Amino acid sequence: MTAAVSLDELLIADPPAVWMALGFAVDESGACALGAVLLQLGAGGGEGIVGWALRGLAPGTSLDGLPTVASAAPDRDPAPASAHANRAVRIDHVVVATPDLGRTLGALVAAGLEIRRERDFGARRQAFLWVGDTILEVVGPGRPSGEEPARLWGLGVVVEDLDATCAALGGLVSEPRDAVQPGRRIATVRPVAGVGTQLAFMTPHQR
Repeated sequence: MTAAVSLDELLIADPPAVWMALGFAVDESGACALGAVLLQLGAGGGEGIVGWALRGLAPGTSLDGLPTVASAAPDRDPAPASAHANRAVRIDHVVVATPDLGRTLGALVAAGLEIRRERDFGARRQAFLWVGDTILEVVGPGRPSGEEPARLWGLGVVVEDLDATCAALGGLVSEPRDAVQPGRRIATVRPVAGVGTQLAFMTPHQR
């Protein structure tokens, strides 16, 4: 699945050494290529994911407070999993948290994104969109609960062999467990790793 609006870069405040300790390959500039998306580490400006660059947006597009840059960069070739010691393949999904799901989805749709699916889980609701070949998961309460802007909250990364990745990283990650998607498993990075955003490793999509 691809979409007209695609994810080019994620800006992350964490020092590069934190991600290198999790088995990611990071160059001298703090760049880490995951599939066709570039992570810019050491970006500063807060904690966790502090911004992103999207292709296919008009300059100045507002996405409900999400720090966004309109990118004109061409698509890049995917980086091989062998580049990373943890065998990371690509970004599976990026999570946006919002106190007002309808407001945030309205801004995303106005910018050219398309809602593919929505579902309820407990008192919360999820909506799924695509930014290129990356899933955008927007999470919020069933009813608006505040006026704060949306924020980039977390991401999931696909690895070739989840058990091997978890064994190599030891206490930095949780034990693998069943993911929401049938047939897939997930392991979350523990706070002791020092990552400022919610990060998880996942098995590939079932074919």
